[in-house]
Amino acid sequence: MKNLFKILALVFTGLLVFSCEKDEDQAVVNETSAGKISADKSAIVLNELNANDAVITFTWTKPTFNIAVVPNQKVEFGIKGDGFKKSAAIDFSNDMTSGAITHAAMNAAMFSIGAVPDVVNDIEVRLKTSVGPATFYTNVIALKVTPYTPNPDLVYPKINVPGAYAGAAGYANWTPSNSPNLFSPEKNDKYRGFIFIKDASGDNGKYKFAINQDWPGNKGDDGTNTGKLKADGSDIVPSAAGTFYMKVDWAANTYSAVLANFGIIGDATPTGWNSDTDFVYNPATKTYVINSIALSNTGVFKFRANDDWAMKFQPKDADQTLVSGTAVQSYFSAENTVTGDPAYKVSQAGNYKIELDLHNSAYYKLTITKL
Repeated sequence: MKNLFKILALVFTGLLVFSCEKDEDQAVVNETSAGKISADKSAIVLNELNANDAVITFTWTKPTFNIAVVPNQKVEFGIKGDGFKKSAAIDFSNDMTSGAITHAAMNAAMFSIGAVPDVVNDIEVRLKTSVGPATFYTNVIALKVTPYTPNPDLVYPKINVPGAYAGAAGYANWTPSNSPNLFSPEKNDKYRGFIFIKDASGDNGKYKFAINQDWPGNKGDDGTNTGKLKADGSDIVPSAAGTFYMKVDWAANTYSAVLANFGIIGDATPTGWNSDTDFVYNPATKTYVINSIALSNTGVFKFRANDDWAMKFQPKDADQTLVSGTAVQSYFSAENTVTGDPAYKVSQAGNYKIELDLHNSAYYKLTITKL
């Protein structure tokens, strides 16, 4: 009986210890004094040429709490009036009470929250301190920021398309780090873009898909030639020479490749709406070029593939007058980025060089230059 009482006593003591530990774990963190943030500037203009230089410095006092904690802290940005619903944050170690931010880091944050490049944006800034699941904020300060358009080659995820075709396209054969890329504008493991294959005969046009600009993790055809991929699969053989529009779902292991040879058409061109004037791929610039074409200022023009209307390059949602020598973003109708059926035009009649840069599906670029 004595042994039984000893055992029960030990069990009871253990329950008390366990209960105390649980109560301690569940201690509530309360803020005893709020933090405060300030900046050394109220307006900044970001410049890609100074990408790695500091552009602004924030200084803050930390919040204090009722118990000892090890918090995480970051400076958080949001568009004014949005209530930080869409925000971007830059981390700082918990021993810091001030920190500088570079042009590049600030621009990336602005891009993430949807700030408009090349104009002044009203931005709100605060310090966000996290203690486990609990979050505490400082005052909000106002900042005027003029971002620049980020380099889409650095912003969007990409996969590589190495192959035997790549050397003739201005890259290097079978070299993932020097090959055309397919980008993911939605950052969702779905990639798309264009490649040019000069010669599809024999082994000359073959290709595969790689990631991280290297061979580990590469994918090829699963051997059925039905648009399915597998790790270290077979080389893919193109159906013909020409420009291909490719789509790859990396997670689902599927791909497609459709011929898309572009030309210009419209009543501003010498042949009107009856026929196209084709682009020629230039491997030196990796762009599609019409070196000289007469354009009138009384008509309009578009760019279409395969002498058909299924795939077009157009303005986003309204007719656009192009300025000589100034590049603009062009939109691909097959990607559902075009509203209506808008066209391009020029304000001055004359001979023009036209250049389409299709190397990045996140930013197709069109430039016309008056000769």
